[in-house]
Amino acid sequence: MTQTTDPQNRLRAKALAVHLFTATGAVFAMLAMLEAIQRDWDMMFVWLIVAFAVDGVDGPLARHYDVKRYAPQFDGVLLDLIIDYLTYVFIPAYALYASGMMDGWSGWVAVIVITYTSALYFCDTRMKTRDNSFAGFPGCWNMLVLVLFALTPPWWVSLVLVAVLSVAMFLPVKFIHPVRTKRWRMVSLPVALLWTVFAGMAAWEGFRPDPVVFWGLMITSVYLLVAGAAQQAVHGPDG
Repeated sequence: MTQTTDPQNRLRAKALAVHLFTATGAVFAMLAMLEAIQRDWDMMFVWLIVAFAVDGVDGPLARHYDVKRYAPQFDGVLLDLIIDYLTYVFIPAYALYASGMMDGWSGWVAVIVITYTSALYFCDTRMKTRDNSFAGFPGCWNMLVLVLFALTPPWWVSLVLVAVLSVAMFLPVKFIHPVRTKRWRMVSLPVALLWTVFAGMAAWEGFRPDPVVFWGLMITSVYLLVAGAAQQAVHGPDG
């Protein structure tokens, strides 16, 4: 009896550890928000990138350790969505407004549009496609806002991008999940890892990155933005 129980207990402990690891994203979200309140945008993005890295790792761990079977008392999907809304949507939207990049009426429009449309998207049961891509822009405002901090474009450019991507959340356009979308994953996963590195370096350098970091961030961002649509154009909507 002991020999049978011990392996089961170890599996439960490992599955529970994955949930505990996922929950650290909430702590990193709070640390990012505290930095945002102090208007230390560099450190805010450092914590958001740490949370982004956790989000990239916890999914494969959850599937590997079968958390739905061995730790079903916690809903890992719900936990992940709560943290993602904080780190992908809420804090970046606040930073876009409070930083002065989109102040006045444009800032109000941006924070209202971003938070409202993202809340609807995050509860949309049609969010994922058959190939585990996202149907519509997946609300990765943390990535967009970080790039805007690096580019420092005019306010109207930021407003146009917010408007276009908010509409794109509900269009039948694919956006890849770098880990779960199998097609092109041999390229997409390294590109996503490079994006994380370049983003971290840009934030660490106070958003005054050297040309290698700047162009690395731009190129990887464009790939992650258009790869799903490119796959859809080549292989069709169900490809």
